[in-house]
Amino acid sequence: MNAFSKIDLGEVTRLTKAGKLTEAMGLLQGSKLPGTTNDEPHRTAQGQAWRAKRSWPTIDMAAPSSPGGAWTAPGYAAGPIAGASAPLGKASGFPDVSATMQAFRSRVAGQASFSSLGEGLATGGQAPLPMADGARFEERTYSNSAGSRTYKVFIPSGYAGQALPVVMMLHGCTQNPDDFAAGTRMNDLAEKETFLVVYPRQPQSANMQKCWNWFKAEDQRREGGEPSLIAGIALAVVDEFSADPTRVYVAGLSAGGAAAAIMGATYPDLFAAVGVHSGLACGAAKDMPSAFAAMNGGGVTRARGDGPAAPTIVFHGDSDRTVNLVNGDQVIAQARPQTTLATAVTRGEAQGGMAYTRTVHSNDAGQEVLEQWVLHGAGHAWSGGSASGSYTDPRGPDASREMLRFFLAQVSTKATTRH
Repeated sequence: MNAFSKIDLGEVTRLTKAGKLTEAMGLLQGSKLPGTTNDEPHRTAQGQAWRAKRSWPTIDMAAPSSPGGAWTAPGYAAGPIAGASAPLGKASGFPDVSATMQAFRSRVAGQASFSSLGEGLATGGQAPLPMADGARFEERTYSNSAGSRTYKVFIPSGYAGQALPVVMMLHGCTQNPDDFAAGTRMNDLAEKETFLVVYPRQPQSANMQKCWNWFKAEDQRREGGEPSLIAGIALAVVDEFSADPTRVYVAGLSAGGAAAAIMGATYPDLFAAVGVHSGLACGAAKDMPSAFAAMNGGGVTRARGDGPAAPTIVFHGDSDRTVNLVNGDQVIAQARPQTTLATAVTRGEAQGGMAYTRTVHSNDAGQEVLEQWVLHGAGHAWSGGSASGSYTDPRGPDASREMLRFFLAQVSTKATTRH
């Protein structure tokens, strides 16, 4: 019996058309308001209190429009969200209610689409990214037995055929390569430091909210599903540009961060290091219910086993209401090698005012193999990113620059086994 066999899809559709998106999501997740009917829960004080207390889990949250504003889950209410810095609507950059309901009805049309996690911000048209003379940002397509994905490659102006490092960037839900590139400013770093950046695109045909399907068992294994597509794209870029196969790295945000953790666990021979921002460990979930549990901090992470682990750097906000902070701890625990590590803890404050705690674990040779940044007061967003992209918090330390520093200190000694 599947998870939706007991759901009254007709009632879900009716509530959605009536603009009662919170109640509709409650039915989808198997909840019922105590002491009320699911039809009109807001008409009783008990129903109002329940609705105010319940926080629907989403894979990505919308950034506040002003520093210090509230992080919100847009699309679950017809009016302003309590504590939000701006009302829902086109003026604030959030989808309007009619658009949200239209997208939601599309999901209701077939049960298969319910496997897509992540409601919320739909990024609009992205302005062309500024580039230095001679730099390129080009789109390619990769296909294998698991399917097909397009991807964009940033080629810095300093590329002249030399064997460059490769940084693969996996976007979060509702994002796309251009949006993620704008928000993380990784292309700007690539132009300055001369390396290639690759942005695979997750299409709506694979997930309605364009999330990487990190919560599906079939997308958590080597030589199958989305991991094989992501690995295949990385290898295609190495081949096309004669890049350095010992310096291939992967990073991601949220669902993309979870996918990056999966790549580090399934392809440690390909990726010399992994960056996980606001994500989850490989195997933290196996389906949608366990994904919600994991995001809320109740997931059970599988052991890494005896195989090798890629060096890993983690960023996570301790005020993240979307993916609980404990998931960052679990990513580090899963990537920890079975050797004794020295630990150093430092605390500081970024120029933008965000405090952080940085923990570095080094091996006997003094090489950093694990690094964890806990961002105090940060929500679900790329730290130190640009406001020109979605899900960014400019106040924090520059996650892109710190990840690049960590990456370039790592060189794979296993880059012989391929895909």
